Amino acid sequence: MSELLWEPSARRKAASNIAAFMARANAEKGAGANGYAALHRWSVEAPEAFWDLLWDDAGIVGDKGAAPWIEDGHLMPGARFFPRARLNYAENLLRLRGEAPAIVFRREDGLRRVWPRDRLHEEASRISQALAAAGIGEGDRVAAFLPNMPEAVAVMAAAAALGAVFSSCSPDFGAAGVLDRFGQIEPRILFAVDGYKYAGRDHDIRAKLAEVADSLPTVETVVVIPYLAREPDISAVPKAVSLEGFAGGFEPGPIAWSRGPFDRPLFILYSSGTTGKPKCIVHGTGGALLMNLKEHRLHADVGEGDRVFYFTTLGWMMWNWLLGGLAFGAALMLYDGSPFHPSPEAVWDFAEEERITHLGLSAKYVDAVRKAGVEPAAGRRLDALRSVLTTGSPLAPESFDWLYGRAKADMAVGSMSGGTDLLGCFVGANPLGAVHRGEIQAPQLGMDVRVFDSEGRDVLDEKGELVCARPFPSMPVRFWNDPDGARYREAYFARWDNVWRQGDFASISSETGGMVIYGRSDATLNPGGVRIGTAEIYREVEQLDEVAEGLVIGQEWEGDTRIVLFVRLAGGAALDDALRDRIRRRIREHASPRHVPAVIAPVADIPRTRSGKIVELAVRDVVHGRPVANVEALENPEALEHFRGLPELRA
Repeated sequence: MSELLWEPSARRKAASNIAAFMARANAEKGAGANGYAALHRWSVEAPEAFWDLLWDDAGIVGDKGAAPWIEDGHLMPGARFFPRARLNYAENLLRLRGEAPAIVFRREDGLRRVWPRDRLHEEASRISQALAAAGIGEGDRVAAFLPNMPEAVAVMAAAAALGAVFSSCSPDFGAAGVLDRFGQIEPRILFAVDGYKYAGRDHDIRAKLAEVADSLPTVETVVVIPYLAREPDISAVPKAVSLEGFAGGFEPGPIAWSRGPFDRPLFILYSSGTTGKPKCIVHGTGGALLMNLKEHRLHADVGEGDRVFYFTTLGWMMWNWLLGGLAFGAALMLYDGSPFHPSPEAVWDFAEEERITHLGLSAKYVDAVRKAGVEPAAGRRLDALRSVLTTGSPLAPESFDWLYGRAKADMAVGSMSGGTDLLGCFVGANPLGAVHRGEIQAPQLGMDVRVFDSEGRDVLDEKGELVCARPFPSMPVRFWNDPDGARYREAYFARWDNVWRQGDFASISSETGGMVIYGRSDATLNPGGVRIGTAEIYREVEQLDEVAEGLVIGQEWEGDTRIVLFVRLAGGAALDDALRDRIRRRIREHASPRHVPAVIAPVADIPRTRSGKIVELAVRDVVHGRPVANVEALENPEALEHFRGLPELRA
């Protein structure tokens, strides 16, 4: 029996955007929906009618073209949404003008800036003109190596205005991690900063930036935005110019929006890089926009004057997700730095002082502040807060309890799950529904989400693979450098034809319709909601002479996942505290702090297939006490025994 924690009032339901949408669907499309379950069923059974109505209801600026709204709708991949449409992503986000705030920014040291809508438009205009003068146009890649700051939004909008393709990393990435990503997509312009602040320390990245710039031959200009210093010395950075030097000569004015096809590339995001360099996932303009506006308007219930926050960096797709609130007149609340600096109360202080209405957090953060004894409601007025949104990993039942017991009793807690692959959510918030302990509320509209058993049969109340059985508009346009689409099909459609396999282990409740996700069903690491690729860790740790070989898994631990690194040592080496410190320091400096393993343990041998590939999934199964399938495919199956019962894994 699911435990009911909260239910919206009749008044709140009636005032929601989704209630108005349902009434319109019934009146204009004959949906016949009398509640969320019926509305969802109509949205997946009548996809043309649903996505057509969503376009109109969201007020999308552009030419929708002529029907049919979906061609080859039975194919996945292959379906084409709004094949005759012409639109521009940034034109939709920046369509509102005036002095109302578009961005409220706070840095961990207390620095605060507010950009009205007009200021955001002006900065995007200046940067867009500068990019055009530099020869940037449709299809060119513009890369951002930036913190979560207002200028990052302006750079994105400026690039998108021209039909260029935007891609980003956060400045805590090591040079190798940046080059693994940007090196594949060959950007012409790179925006960066001189450094960033985190946990009370200044991190100067100019030397790292010089290395990155020197290793990207296609980059013609590196535009440096001052962040640590007012006028940083950037003379050692190849091809560098300040933002003022790049765009200062242009006067703000009307933006010449380049409208293009629905599937024109807009963003390049990156997979975790589990088996090598990260896959470059190309998302199209219309799919990103339509999905993003649906989730903000209908599922998060965002509207004019709301203040929407998500704790994220430019290295996570939730930054791209956050942008959608601009289209409906919400202010984006940007925070840069550690959420625990100057204290674990920092985010909750931000929420109170800025009257945040939608507070987006990682599930791991919620768990961390819960364990730290933080009391958000103590001495604070959180009356503006209507919703807490969480993603990145499953929200533990105890964290649901804590949010309602220690933060606010009368609010929606919308746990969400989707990913970089779809730039959105498969399951998440439902403003018409109740919140049950430990459950994600519902499948999202237009997403035919199911759970399959190993035979590909729909199951309820059983653990299985989360899949989507019908096309949706934000399926990637393609992978970069994947001319025949083979890597794309292998990523999502290799197991079941014409069915998207997400790689999550989940179950759907027959009682509530809600979903529980138990973690990734593949080898991707996901500590604290950040997707981590094992290959990025291997490359760094195996640079050390003492380490012959490594193997990384995600261990289920205290309601989350922690990274465990096993090392086979070179002859004569010992895994003492000094070596552990060197391994962690190497990974932190050359990959990112998020890649650092929680546990490092020695093993005598590492199992591999007959073709020489190490088998992470088999080791993970052994560690969790699960049976290992297909042992006969291993060259040295006896090596699995080294991972059984290790004392380090119990601490």
